[in-house]
Amino acid sequence: MLASHLVAPGKIELIEVPEPVLSPATSAETGQGEIIFQPETTCLCGSDLPYFTGSDEWEIEIGHSLHEMIGTVTATNGQRWKTGDRVLAVPVMQQGLRERFILDETRTIPIATNIPEEHALMAQPLGTALFALKKLPNLLDKTVAVVGQGPMGQLMNAALSNMGAREIIGIDLLESRLQISPSMGATATICNQHIDPIPAVKEILKGELPDIVIEAVGHADQQLNLCIDLCRQAGSILVFGVPPETIDQVRLRDLVFKNITIYSSMNPDFNLDFPLAMQWLSEGRIDVTPIITHRFPLAEIQQAFELFRDRRDGAIKVIVEFPGLQRSC
Repeated sequence: MLASHLVAPGKIELIEVPEPVLSPATSAETGQGEIIFQPETTCLCGSDLPYFTGSDEWEIEIGHSLHEMIGTVTATNGQRWKTGDRVLAVPVMQQGLRERFILDETRTIPIATNIPEEHALMAQPLGTALFALKKLPNLLDKTVAVVGQGPMGQLMNAALSNMGAREIIGIDLLESRLQISPSMGATATICNQHIDPIPAVKEILKGELPDIVIEAVGHADQQLNLCIDLCRQAGSILVFGVPPETIDQVRLRDLVFKNITIYSSMNPDFNLDFPLAMQWLSEGRIDVTPIITHRFPLAEIQQAFELFRDRRDGAIKVIVEFPGLQRSC
């Protein structure tokens, strides 16, 4: 079967690797079973890019990097699923870029069947957003700026709108992304490539700064200092974008003098957050159609990553379809 091998920064190849072999019994240590999972409908995430570009601290291994996926259980030694069941799955350490792999059954949830499968797939990233937003104070009637209008920023917009935020201001360097933002819940947008976002936000909020600022950029391009500037006195910042290991020149004194509260977020709950996100999508609370912009077959994974990395052609969510999708249809 095929799996990814990052042979150089920005260069991915598909290589042949052995098929996974499932142990015959449930784990005696955990009492949980395992499955062999066959990815079929998947998509790229911003957290996959540091592996692709070789810019992060984590070790690159076979199977990097993919972790948002729906597919089929092809074998199991547990009781939760049966062969042929279709589930949403999240592989460990994002090593899901392979045609089949072994996965603990607890890292899977059922998928909604009343919506397109690629919409159900968005329950994984949406679940991470909901997990993060639950940490914040009551969002009803709050003003929020979302810095970064990529896939996660757009899902933040939609979730904030559902949770009652009064103003949701999307901020990004790319006009193409901001064109999508109103359809995902943003009440205003600012392109900070062309204008200073601080006075622009104050104009929208009648002289005030937002109650809450969400950093949804992360990695080497993180915008924490901008978030500090944007946040009102005694406001809150949610650091959602995964940052580099260390960040130099962060203006911590300004943050302290403004009495800003910082929230962080990682590792949603499989029993709560992903199922809640799937429920929202199934109920039609959020329409993710506007953010699904491109589709590639697995054979064109290099082109898919390049388009996503370079943010070309209005790319937001890039779907990658595995060969197993054709067999399951």
